[in-house]
Amino acid sequence: MNPKIPDGWWEKAFTYKPNPSEQKGHRCGDHQMLTIVAYDISDHKRLAKVAKLCEDYGVRVQYSVFECRLDGQRFEKFWFELEVLIDPATDRILAYKVCANCARNIHAAGIQFNTEKVIAYVF
Repeated sequence: MNPKIPDGWWEKAFTYKPNPSEQKGHRCGDHQMLTIVAYDISDHKRLAKVAKLCEDYGVRVQYSVFECRLDGQRFEKFWFELEVLIDPATDRILAYKVCANCARNIHAAGIQFNTEKVIAYVF
């Protein structure tokens, strides 16, 4: 039996608010989108460099999976930097662009971490 998903769960789980063009549907122009980046890197030094670069652009949600909120131009820069780091004969990177409407349909189970970057801690 699947429990009913409570109303407003998306807004409570994620602070990101879609812009008006994202709310209209699959109009994935140059506005900021959720991009899921995953990788499988065969060399430990390249792996560390790829992970560090991904941390500069997004938030780790699994060991080799990041969520990034990037507009088209920033994504292209990020992707180029990733391609420079990898060995295409032995490594693989993937990027899935997800509009806000589709992101609402992402399912997750188990422990969940906040995917927003912490800018500063206040004590």
